[in-house]
Amino acid sequence: MLTFFTTAKPFVGHSAIIQRNALESWRRLDPDIEIILLGDDLGVAEVCQELNLRYEPKIERKENGTKTVRSVFGQAQQMARREHVCYCNCDIVLTADFARAFKTVRAKFDKFLMVGRRWDLDISRPLDFSLPDWQQSLVARTHREGFQRLHYNIDYFAFHRGLYREFPDLVIGRNHWDQWLVWKPAAEGLPVVDASQAVCAVHQNHDYSYHPQGLAGVWNDEATRANFRAAGGWRHLHTIEDATYSFGPAGIRPNRFFWLAPAKRRVRRARHAVRSFFRTRLWHPFLDKTRSLRYAVGLRKDSLEPLRRRKTPRRHWLDQ
Repeated sequence: MLTFFTTAKPFVGHSAIIQRNALESWRRLDPDIEIILLGDDLGVAEVCQELNLRYEPKIERKENGTKTVRSVFGQAQQMARREHVCYCNCDIVLTADFARAFKTVRAKFDKFLMVGRRWDLDISRPLDFSLPDWQQSLVARTHREGFQRLHYNIDYFAFHRGLYREFPDLVIGRNHWDQWLVWKPAAEGLPVVDASQAVCAVHQNHDYSYHPQGLAGVWNDEATRANFRAAGGWRHLHTIEDATYSFGPAGIRPNRFFWLAPAKRRVRRARHAVRSFFRTRLWHPFLDKTRSLRYAVGLRKDSLEPLRRRKTPRRHWLDQ
């Protein structure tokens, strides 16, 4: 049916739990599933032996330890025994709706890329795959307690083997590499299918302790800026909004408004620039000059915190 491939963090602590959950869920999608795990991180070899996964320890890394996209995707496409492959982040649990969606898309298109939005959910313990209703229970809990991320979070890529032959100098684990992968087939005129309505891809929430600056570092460090430059800038960075087809209850339908996605991104960037200007040039100087007066009348951050919590949380600019 399909070859999954991925690269993992060290199998330690919470990372070990959620990565095992993900790998176990993929194994149960179909008896013909193949899984390739690339990289020599701590515990990977042992997990591959235990779960009977294919293992490739040798991959290209940068000086900071990040793994290159060309090494992971290039080797996996050569190693795969199936005609179609899927890169999936190793913290994503998939259920039968993914297999159904993939088979439907494969039946309609010979060559394609299938992507979708993920659902964030707190999971701290191993999933009990022995329960006959584990999938239904997990999906119901995800819809009840989880949060579906928007277009810029892209965690799985299902496509025909050989789709990606040449890669810019991108690394996994920072921003922009995934968005280049969405742009590439679209630039070649191939269908990009958004399966967000059909697939409940469960992202198991985790911290970002693997980066010294946490999530802010992942978004803004030099490796992310290098990815942006290597990808060719905004023109070569697409999100799920750019998908030319959508897969929902009515089946696979053309996404008639995908061409608006670049304009939406420009508006968001402009809005962010205006807000940043307001904060740094106006609001922060105002706070500095009025600090003594505000403290004198009791307007401190800690005293206003209870009022702030009563308000509906504001969404990040990227979410709007």
